[in-house]
Formats: sequence, C-alpha cells, structure tokens
Amino acid sequence: MLSKEKRQEIIEEYGVHENDTGSAQVQVALLTARIDQLTDHLENNHQDHDSRRGLMKMVGKRKKFLTYLKNNKIEVYRELIGKLGLRG
Repeated sequence: MLSKEKRQEIIEEYGVHENDTGSAQVQVALLTARIDQLTDHLENNHQDHDSRRGLMKMVGKRKKFLTYLKNNKIEVYRELIGKLGLRG
C-alpha cells in the first residue's frame, strides 16, 4: 500500500487540477507506484501467488489507461511515459 503522503505527492505532480484523482494520468502514475512496490515485494516472496495475480491485474489496468491516452491524447501520453520511464 502507498502511504497517504506518497499518494498525495503523486496526485499533486500528475493531476490536471488541485483535486484531480480520477484522470488517466493520475491513475497511471498511482498504478505505476503500486506496481513498483509490489514488484519489490515479490522479489523477496517468490511464492506469494495471490500478490502476483494482483500485480498482473494492475499491469492490465495500467495498460488500458495507457491505450486510452495513446488513442485520445497522444501529447499527454508521450509526456507521461517519459516522466514515468515506461516503454524503454
């Protein structure tokens, strides 16, 4: 789980306006942070298959958000993947 402070930092950095928690950019950034955190957990806990399933669901959800941004807001998509360091 992300701490409340970390979550608020991400929302402030990627949000379109002050109280923005639902835009695709914020959702991708939050999912990326949780994916990174869960990946670290799974490196130490190889047999935690329930968490691995949750990780795969989060990766799929992030992929859907990124596909939406790529198809509808290409400039925002390019900026976001650059900031987050996604897709090489």
